[in-house]
Amino acid sequence: MGEIKFKSFSSGSCGNCYYLGTAEEGACPTGILIDAGVSLRRVRRELAAEGMSTDDFQSILITHDHYDHIRALGSYCKYLRKPVYSTDALHRALSSNLFTKDYIAANRRVLQDGWNEVVPGQIRARYFLVPHDATQTVGYYIDFINYNFKFVIITDAGRITPEALEYAGSANAVVIESNYDSFMLEHGPYPKVLQDRIRDGHGHLSNAECAQAISSFVHPGLRNVFLCHLSENNNTPDAAHKSARNALDSAGRQDVRLVTLPRQLPSRLFTL
Repeated sequence: MGEIKFKSFSSGSCGNCYYLGTAEEGACPTGILIDAGVSLRRVRRELAAEGMSTDDFQSILITHDHYDHIRALGSYCKYLRKPVYSTDALHRALSSNLFTKDYIAANRRVLQDGWNEVVPGQIRARYFLVPHDATQTVGYYIDFINYNFKFVIITDAGRITPEALEYAGSANAVVIESNYDSFMLEHGPYPKVLQDRIRDGHGHLSNAECAQAISSFVHPGLRNVFLCHLSENNNTPDAAHKSARNALDSAGRQDVRLVTLPRQLPSRLFTL
């Protein structure tokens, strides 16, 4: 049996893109990208630094159509020509978006309700709706079919839904947004109208809301939690990590690896 690998290329308002795939001796790697907010040149460079290439993933999944998640998707479509999976509502938006409209059609794959094989016979995914002020925003519940391994990503979420908690409650690894510290937001540089947009239930998750979610979905099979999409102005890695760590420790799960993903820099390649 091989290993599951995970890497963040960037995680924040400057750009979002993640790699998730397998590494098995003597076998071709199987993987996906989640979101496309980082240039193709950078993705290639960072994969090469790990001894990998764009051949190590076969599909791209999109969570929503905000700029920091799709700005390089047109380039990915034009040069990689890999299938792009998302919902029908999101694909309709991408078909008219300035960054994607000229290249998305040939790569378009519409997710159906329930399981979808995004890498046939290897990786399947199902989407769930996430409250956020985009055309539509989804999280993903991802299953490596031959590895008995489940992965969940919840980013750009105004609040945590029961469905998100259900999937996270059976995942081995969870990527979850921990965007802002409530005190820093309230006393920081943002005008009230922007503060309200962030915390109105369709914006982003606070550190406290993230910690509460972790307390709700922690379960015996959970091994990894990654905190994503931290605010540059209203949070610090230490504050986000401390809040989530307290939640895990209170649940008696000191053994769960907790990582705060860098906003602009790539993470290392993790073995999950």
